[in-house]
Amino acid sequence: MNSAERLDFDVIVAGGGLVGSSTALMLARRGLKVGLFERRYCGAQASGVNYGGVRTQGRPVEQLPLAIRARALWSRLPELIGTDGELVVSGHLRLGRSDADMAALEAYARVANPFGLGLRVTGGAAFRERYPWLGAAAFGGSLCPTDGHANPRIVSPAFARAARAAGADIREQTAVTGLRHNGSRFVVSAQHDSGARIDARSTWLVNAAGAWGNTIAGQFGETAPIEPIYPNMLVTEPLPRFIEHNLGVYGGGVYARQVTRGNVVIGGGRGTGDGEYAQPLTDTTRRVMRVACELLPALREALVIRTWTGVEGRTPDDNPIIGASTTTPNLLHAFGFSGGGFLLAPGVGDVLAEIIATGETHTPLDAFGIGRFLAAPATTFATTPDTTTTHPSTESHE
Repeated sequence: MNSAERLDFDVIVAGGGLVGSSTALMLARRGLKVGLFERRYCGAQASGVNYGGVRTQGRPVEQLPLAIRARALWSRLPELIGTDGELVVSGHLRLGRSDADMAALEAYARVANPFGLGLRVTGGAAFRERYPWLGAAAFGGSLCPTDGHANPRIVSPAFARAARAAGADIREQTAVTGLRHNGSRFVVSAQHDSGARIDARSTWLVNAAGAWGNTIAGQFGETAPIEPIYPNMLVTEPLPRFIEHNLGVYGGGVYARQVTRGNVVIGGGRGTGDGEYAQPLTDTTRRVMRVACELLPALREALVIRTWTGVEGRTPDDNPIIGASTTTPNLLHAFGFSGGGFLLAPGVGDVLAEIIATGETHTPLDAFGIGRFLAAPATTFATTPDTTTTHPSTESHE
Protein backbone atom coordinates (compact mmCIF):
# COMPACT_ATOMS: atom_id res chain seq x y z
CA MET A 1 0.00 0.00 0.00
CA ASN A 2 1.30 3.45 -0.88
CA SER A 3 2.34 5.60 2.07
CA ALA A 4 0.16 8.53 3.05
CA GLU A 5 0.88 12.02 1.75
CA ARG A 6 2.08 14.14 4.67
CA LEU A 7 0.88 17.72 4.94
CA ASP A 8 1.36 20.50 7.46
CA PHE A 9 -0.96 23.48 7.91
CA ASP A 10 -1.69 26.36 10.22
CA VAL A 11 -5.40 25.58 9.89
CA ILE A 12 -7.39 22.61 8.65
CA VAL A 13 -11.01 23.24 7.63
CA ALA A 14 -13.32 20.23 7.63
CA GLY A 15 -16.13 20.85 5.14
CA GLY A 16 -16.23 22.63 1.80
CA GLY A 17 -19.62 24.31 1.93
CA LEU A 18 -19.97 28.06 1.83
CA VAL A 19 -18.93 28.44 5.48
CA GLY A 20 -15.85 26.26 5.10
CA SER A 21 -14.79 27.74 1.78
CA SER A 22 -15.25 31.32 2.95
CA THR A 23 -13.21 30.53 6.06
CA ALA A 24 -10.43 29.07 3.92
CA LEU A 25 -10.49 32.12 1.67
CA MET A 26 -10.32 34.63 4.52
CA LEU A 27 -7.52 32.69 6.21
CA ALA A 28 -5.51 32.45 2.99
CA ARG A 29 -5.96 36.18 2.39
CA ARG A 30 -4.43 36.73 5.83
CA GLY A 31 -1.40 34.69 4.80
CA LEU A 32 -2.10 31.52 6.78
CA LYS A 33 -1.40 28.06 5.38
CA VAL A 34 -4.81 26.40 5.02
CA GLY A 35 -5.96 22.93 4.07
CA LEU A 36 -9.62 22.15 3.38
CA PHE A 37 -11.04 18.63 3.12
CA GLU A 38 -14.43 18.06 1.49
CA ARG A 39 -15.76 14.53 1.09
CA ARG A 40 -17.73 15.41 -2.05
CA TYR A 41 -17.49 18.67 -4.02
CA CYS A 42 -17.25 22.17 -2.59
CA GLY A 43 -20.61 23.92 -2.55
CA ALA A 44 -22.51 20.83 -3.74
CA GLN A 45 -24.46 20.17 -0.55
CA ALA A 46 -26.84 22.58 1.24
CA SER A 47 -24.70 25.58 0.28
CA GLY A 48 -25.40 25.01 -3.39
CA VAL A 49 -29.07 23.99 -3.28
CA ASN A 50 -30.59 26.50 -0.89
CA TYR A 51 -33.11 29.22 -1.73
CA GLY A 52 -30.52 31.97 -2.26
CA GLY A 53 -31.90 34.66 0.02
CA VAL A 54 -29.46 37.39 1.02
CA ARG A 55 -31.55 38.52 3.97
CA THR A 56 -30.79 40.40 7.16
CA GLN A 57 -34.46 41.07 7.98
CA GLY A 58 -36.36 38.57 10.11
CA ARG A 59 -33.33 37.20 11.92
CA PRO A 60 -33.12 36.94 15.70
CA VAL A 61 -31.63 40.14 17.07
CA GLU A 62 -28.55 38.31 18.35
CA GLN A 63 -27.67 37.44 14.72
CA LEU A 64 -27.85 41.00 13.41
CA PRO A 65 -24.25 42.15 14.11
CA LEU A 66 -22.92 39.09 12.28
CA ALA A 67 -25.52 39.46 9.52
CA ILE A 68 -24.57 43.09 8.92
CA ARG A 69 -20.88 42.18 8.78
CA ALA A 70 -21.70 39.44 6.28
CA ARG A 71 -23.90 41.72 4.17
CA ALA A 72 -21.01 44.13 3.70
CA LEU A 73 -18.94 41.29 2.27
CA TRP A 74 -21.68 40.38 -0.19
CA SER A 75 -21.26 43.83 -1.70
CA ARG A 76 -17.62 42.93 -2.38
CA LEU A 77 -18.23 39.60 -4.14
CA PRO A 78 -16.55 40.51 -7.45
CA GLU A 79 -13.41 41.54 -5.58
CA LEU A 80 -13.48 38.50 -3.28
CA ILE A 81 -14.48 35.65 -5.59
CA GLY A 82 -14.41 37.05 -9.15
CA THR A 83 -18.18 37.03 -9.72
CA ASP A 84 -21.21 38.87 -8.41
CA GLY A 85 -22.99 35.53 -8.01
CA GLU A 86 -26.06 37.02 -9.71
CA LEU A 87 -26.61 39.12 -6.59
CA VAL A 88 -29.68 41.33 -6.99
CA VAL A 89 -30.28 44.00 -4.34
CA SER A 90 -34.03 43.71 -4.70
CA GLY A 91 -34.97 44.44 -1.12
CA HIS A 92 -36.62 41.86 1.12
CA LEU A 93 -40.36 42.31 1.67
CA ARG A 94 -41.63 40.38 4.69
CA LEU A 95 -45.38 40.01 4.43
CA GLY A 96 -48.01 40.03 7.16
CA ARG A 97 -51.27 38.12 6.75
CA SER A 98 -53.16 39.46 9.78
CA ASP A 99 -53.35 42.46 12.08
CA ALA A 100 -51.31 40.50 14.62
CA ASP A 101 -48.60 39.88 12.01
CA MET A 102 -48.47 43.59 11.19
CA ALA A 103 -48.09 44.48 14.87
CA ALA A 104 -45.24 41.98 15.11
CA LEU A 105 -43.53 43.47 12.04
CA GLU A 106 -43.76 46.92 13.61
CA ALA A 107 -42.30 45.60 16.86
CA TYR A 108 -39.45 43.88 15.03
CA ALA A 109 -38.64 47.06 13.11
CA ARG A 110 -38.31 48.99 16.36
CA VAL A 111 -35.78 46.44 17.63
CA ALA A 112 -33.87 45.89 14.38
CA ASN A 113 -33.62 49.41 12.96
CA PRO A 114 -31.05 50.58 15.55
CA PHE A 115 -28.73 48.04 13.86
CA GLY A 116 -29.12 49.90 10.56
CA LEU A 117 -31.63 47.73 8.68
CA GLY A 118 -33.79 50.67 7.64
CA LEU A 119 -37.04 48.68 7.75
CA ARG A 120 -40.18 50.39 6.44
CA VAL A 121 -43.54 48.89 7.41
CA THR A 122 -46.63 49.74 5.34
CA GLY A 123 -50.16 48.39 5.12
CA GLY A 124 -53.70 49.21 4.09
CA ALA A 125 -54.57 51.14 0.94
CA ALA A 126 -51.04 52.49 0.50
CA PHE A 127 -49.63 48.97 0.50
CA ARG A 128 -52.28 47.69 -1.91
CA GLU A 129 -51.61 50.56 -4.32
CA ARG A 130 -47.86 50.00 -4.12
CA TYR A 131 -48.07 46.22 -4.69
CA PRO A 132 -51.03 45.43 -6.97
CA TRP A 133 -49.45 42.08 -7.92
CA LEU A 134 -49.88 40.74 -4.36
CA GLY A 135 -53.06 38.89 -3.43
CA ALA A 136 -55.58 39.89 -0.79
CA ALA A 137 -53.96 37.45 1.67
CA ALA A 138 -51.17 40.00 2.20
CA PHE A 139 -52.26 42.68 4.70
CA GLY A 140 -48.99 44.61 4.48
CA GLY A 141 -45.28 44.18 4.80
CA SER A 142 -41.89 45.28 6.05
CA LEU A 143 -39.27 46.21 3.44
CA CYS A 144 -35.51 46.00 4.02
CA PRO A 145 -34.13 47.82 0.96
CA THR A 146 -30.56 46.50 1.20
CA ASP A 147 -31.48 42.80 1.19
CA GLY A 148 -31.77 40.70 -1.96
CA HIS A 149 -30.97 37.32 -3.45
CA ALA A 150 -28.23 35.49 -5.35
CA ASN A 151 -27.54 32.19 -7.10
CA PRO A 152 -26.13 29.63 -4.65
CA ARG A 153 -24.99 27.35 -7.49
CA ILE A 154 -22.60 30.10 -8.57
CA VAL A 155 -21.65 31.66 -5.22
CA SER A 156 -20.76 28.57 -3.21
CA PRO A 157 -18.27 26.92 -5.62
CA ALA A 158 -16.79 30.34 -6.43
CA PHE A 159 -15.67 30.80 -2.81
CA ALA A 160 -13.78 27.50 -3.00
CA ARG A 161 -12.13 28.48 -6.28
CA ALA A 162 -11.14 31.85 -4.83
CA ALA A 163 -9.69 30.16 -1.75
CA ARG A 164 -7.59 27.89 -3.94
CA ALA A 165 -6.41 30.86 -6.00
CA ALA A 166 -5.44 32.65 -2.76
CA GLY A 167 -3.22 29.71 -1.77
CA ALA A 168 -5.47 27.36 0.21
CA ASP A 169 -4.98 23.63 -0.42
CA ILE A 170 -8.52 22.48 -1.35
CA ARG A 171 -9.00 18.70 -1.41
CA GLU A 172 -12.36 17.59 -2.82
CA GLN A 173 -13.63 13.98 -2.83
CA THR A 174 -11.53 13.61 0.30
CA ALA A 175 -13.22 12.32 3.43
CA VAL A 176 -11.84 12.93 6.91
CA THR A 177 -11.37 9.46 8.40
CA GLY A 178 -9.64 10.28 11.67
CA LEU A 179 -9.30 13.23 14.04
CA ARG A 180 -7.46 13.78 17.30
CA HIS A 181 -5.53 16.39 19.25
CA ASN A 182 -2.12 15.18 20.43
CA GLY A 183 -1.73 17.83 23.10
CA SER A 184 -0.14 20.39 20.84
CA ARG A 185 -1.57 19.92 17.34
CA PHE A 186 -4.44 18.34 15.47
CA VAL A 187 -3.76 15.09 13.69
CA VAL A 188 -6.10 14.51 10.74
CA SER A 189 -6.34 11.44 8.54
CA ALA A 190 -8.18 11.68 5.22
CA GLN A 191 -8.71 9.57 2.15
CA HIS A 192 -9.44 10.52 -1.44
CA ASP A 193 -12.02 8.59 -3.43
CA SER A 194 -9.14 7.12 -5.41
CA GLY A 195 -7.84 5.49 -2.24
CA ALA A 196 -4.93 7.91 -1.77
CA ARG A 197 -4.39 8.65 1.92
CA ILE A 198 -3.40 11.90 3.62
CA ASP A 199 -1.81 12.43 7.03
CA ALA A 200 -2.12 16.10 8.02
CA ARG A 201 -1.18 18.23 11.02
CA SER A 202 -2.40 21.69 12.01
CA THR A 203 -2.44 24.14 14.90
CA TRP A 204 -6.15 24.96 14.38
CA LEU A 205 -9.16 22.97 13.26
CA VAL A 206 -12.40 24.51 11.93
CA ASN A 207 -15.46 22.25 12.03
CA ALA A 208 -17.58 23.47 9.12
CA ALA A 209 -19.16 20.12 8.27
CA GLY A 210 -22.74 21.40 7.99
CA ALA A 211 -25.42 18.87 8.90
CA TRP A 212 -22.61 16.48 9.82
CA GLY A 213 -20.86 18.90 12.20
CA ASN A 214 -21.89 16.82 15.20
CA THR A 215 -19.80 13.92 13.92
CA ILE A 216 -16.66 16.03 14.21
CA ALA A 217 -17.70 17.68 17.47
CA GLY A 218 -18.31 14.22 18.92
CA GLN A 219 -14.70 13.26 18.22
CA PHE A 220 -13.79 15.83 20.86
CA GLY A 221 -16.42 14.95 23.44
CA GLU A 222 -19.13 17.52 22.71
CA THR A 223 -22.28 17.41 20.64
CA ALA A 224 -25.38 19.54 20.14
CA PRO A 225 -29.02 18.52 19.59
CA ILE A 226 -28.98 18.89 15.80
CA GLU A 227 -31.96 17.78 13.73
CA PRO A 228 -31.54 17.12 9.99
CA ILE A 229 -34.03 19.10 7.94
CA TYR A 230 -34.85 19.00 4.24
CA PRO A 231 -36.14 22.37 2.94
CA ASN A 232 -38.50 21.82 0.00
CA MET A 233 -37.78 23.99 -3.06
CA LEU A 234 -39.33 24.43 -6.48
CA VAL A 235 -38.99 26.64 -9.53
CA THR A 236 -41.51 27.63 -12.17
CA GLU A 237 -41.21 28.15 -15.88
CA PRO A 238 -40.10 31.66 -16.92
CA LEU A 239 -42.88 34.20 -16.37
CA PRO A 240 -43.21 37.90 -17.19
CA ARG A 241 -41.44 39.87 -14.48
CA PHE A 242 -43.80 40.85 -11.66
CA ILE A 243 -42.09 40.10 -8.31
CA GLU A 244 -40.01 43.10 -7.30
CA HIS A 245 -38.51 41.85 -4.05
CA ASN A 246 -37.22 38.76 -2.32
CA LEU A 247 -40.40 37.78 -0.46
CA GLY A 248 -40.87 36.18 2.94
CA VAL A 249 -43.83 35.82 5.25
CA TYR A 250 -44.02 36.53 8.96
CA GLY A 251 -44.27 33.13 10.65
CA GLY A 252 -42.77 31.36 7.64
CA GLY A 253 -44.54 28.91 5.37
CA VAL A 254 -43.47 30.23 1.97
CA TYR A 255 -40.82 32.44 0.42
CA ALA A 256 -40.32 33.45 -3.22
CA ARG A 257 -38.08 35.38 -5.56
CA GLN A 258 -38.00 35.91 -9.31
CA VAL A 259 -34.74 35.69 -11.20
CA THR A 260 -33.74 37.78 -14.20
CA ARG A 261 -34.80 35.01 -16.61
CA GLY A 262 -38.32 35.15 -15.18
CA ASN A 263 -38.38 31.86 -13.27
CA VAL A 264 -39.88 32.08 -9.79
CA VAL A 265 -37.98 30.22 -7.08
CA ILE A 266 -40.27 29.18 -4.22
CA GLY A 267 -39.56 27.46 -0.93
CA GLY A 268 -41.59 26.21 1.98
CA GLY A 269 -42.23 23.12 4.05
CA ARG A 270 -39.99 20.08 4.17
CA GLY A 271 -38.91 17.24 1.98
CA THR A 272 -37.81 13.93 3.39
CA GLY A 273 -34.50 12.18 3.94
CA ASP A 274 -32.40 9.83 6.01
CA GLY A 275 -29.86 12.32 7.33
CA GLU A 276 -27.52 11.66 4.42
CA TYR A 277 -29.66 12.02 1.31
CA ALA A 278 -32.88 13.94 0.71
CA GLN A 279 -35.70 14.26 -1.77
CA PRO A 280 -38.58 16.73 -2.19
CA LEU A 281 -42.17 15.72 -1.52
CA THR A 282 -44.96 16.20 -4.05
CA ASP A 283 -47.59 16.81 -1.36
CA THR A 284 -45.41 19.50 0.21
CA THR A 285 -44.88 21.17 -3.15
CA ARG A 286 -48.63 21.25 -3.78
CA ARG A 287 -49.40 22.75 -0.37
CA VAL A 288 -46.71 25.39 -0.74
CA MET A 289 -47.94 26.33 -4.21
CA ARG A 290 -51.46 26.80 -2.88
CA VAL A 291 -50.17 29.21 -0.24
CA ALA A 292 -47.94 30.95 -2.79
CA CYS A 293 -50.88 31.45 -5.17
CA GLU A 294 -52.88 33.16 -2.42
CA LEU A 295 -50.09 35.70 -2.10
CA LEU A 296 -49.08 35.80 -5.77
CA PRO A 297 -52.11 35.26 -8.03
CA ALA A 298 -49.93 35.37 -11.17
CA LEU A 299 -48.63 31.91 -10.21
CA ARG A 300 -52.01 30.20 -10.61
CA GLU A 301 -51.36 29.05 -14.18
CA ALA A 302 -47.59 28.64 -13.82
CA LEU A 303 -45.88 25.31 -14.51
CA VAL A 304 -43.51 23.93 -11.89
CA ILE A 305 -40.54 22.58 -13.82
CA ARG A 306 -38.27 21.31 -11.04
CA THR A 307 -38.27 20.52 -7.32
CA TRP A 308 -35.35 19.77 -5.03
CA THR A 309 -34.09 19.74 -1.47
CA GLY A 310 -30.91 19.23 0.54
CA VAL A 311 -29.75 18.25 4.01
CA GLU A 312 -29.29 20.99 6.61
CA GLY A 313 -28.76 20.92 10.37
CA ARG A 314 -31.21 22.70 12.68
CA THR A 315 -30.69 23.62 16.33
CA PRO A 316 -33.52 23.92 18.89
CA ASP A 317 -33.23 27.73 19.00
CA ASP A 318 -32.59 28.15 15.24
CA ASN A 319 -29.28 29.87 15.99
CA PRO A 320 -26.06 28.44 14.56
CA ILE A 321 -23.18 26.98 16.51
CA ILE A 322 -20.21 29.30 16.04
CA GLY A 323 -17.17 29.64 18.25
CA ALA A 324 -14.69 27.83 20.43
CA SER A 325 -14.91 24.25 21.59
CA THR A 326 -15.52 23.69 25.30
CA THR A 327 -13.14 20.73 25.38
CA THR A 328 -10.28 21.28 22.95
CA PRO A 329 -7.98 24.26 22.40
CA ASN A 330 -7.92 25.82 18.93
CA LEU A 331 -11.01 23.96 17.77
CA LEU A 332 -13.65 26.25 16.29
CA HIS A 333 -17.16 25.14 15.36
CA ALA A 334 -19.33 26.64 12.60
CA PHE A 335 -22.35 24.47 11.83
CA GLY A 336 -26.08 24.08 12.56
CA PHE A 337 -27.20 27.14 10.60
CA SER A 338 -30.84 26.00 10.62
CA GLY A 339 -31.51 27.08 7.06
CA GLY A 340 -30.22 30.64 7.50
CA GLY A 341 -26.55 30.31 6.60
CA PHE A 342 -26.37 31.60 3.03
CA LEU A 343 -26.15 35.28 3.95
CA LEU A 344 -24.12 34.64 7.11
CA ALA A 345 -21.42 32.40 5.65
CA PRO A 346 -18.94 35.01 4.35
CA GLY A 347 -19.22 36.86 7.67
CA VAL A 348 -18.64 33.65 9.61
CA GLY A 349 -15.53 32.92 7.57
CA ASP A 350 -14.26 36.45 8.19
CA VAL A 351 -14.92 36.20 11.94
CA LEU A 352 -13.22 32.81 12.29
CA ALA A 353 -10.19 34.03 10.35
CA GLU A 354 -10.05 37.08 12.61
CA ILE A 355 -10.13 34.90 15.74
CA ILE A 356 -7.39 32.61 14.44
CA ALA A 357 -5.16 35.45 13.24
CA THR A 358 -5.63 37.88 16.15
CA GLY A 359 -7.09 35.88 19.03
CA GLU A 360 -10.32 37.87 19.21
CA THR A 361 -13.23 39.36 17.26
CA HIS A 362 -15.36 42.44 17.71
CA THR A 363 -18.46 40.62 16.46
CA PRO A 364 -20.45 39.11 19.38
CA LEU A 365 -20.73 35.33 19.25
CA ASP A 366 -21.79 34.49 22.81
CA ALA A 367 -25.30 33.45 21.75
CA PHE A 368 -23.89 30.85 19.36
CA GLY A 369 -21.52 28.85 21.58
CA ILE A 370 -21.92 25.07 21.68
CA GLY A 371 -21.83 25.28 25.48
CA ARG A 372 -25.41 26.60 25.55
CA PHE A 373 -26.59 23.08 24.74
CA LEU A 374 -24.14 21.18 26.87
CA ALA A 375 -25.47 22.97 29.96
CA ALA A 376 -29.14 22.75 28.99
CA PRO A 377 -31.66 19.90 29.34
CA ALA A 378 -31.98 17.60 26.36
CA THR A 379 -34.33 18.89 23.68
CA THR A 380 -36.69 16.67 21.75
CA PHE A 381 -37.57 17.73 18.22
CA ALA A 382 -40.94 17.20 16.61
CA THR A 383 -40.87 14.24 14.26
CA THR A 384 -43.41 15.57 11.75
CA PRO A 385 -41.74 15.14 8.33
CA ASP A 386 -43.28 18.25 6.78
CA THR A 387 -44.32 21.67 7.99
CA THR A 388 -45.30 24.90 6.32
CA THR A 389 -44.68 27.09 9.35
CA THR A 390 -41.51 28.12 11.13
CA HIS A 391 -40.53 29.95 14.30
CA PRO A 392 -42.59 33.17 14.28
CA SER A 393 -39.57 35.46 14.35
CA THR A 394 -37.73 33.88 11.46
CA GLU A 395 -37.98 32.69 7.88
CA SER A 396 -35.59 29.79 7.73
CA HIS A 397 -34.21 27.75 4.82
CA GLU A 398 -32.72 30.56 2.77
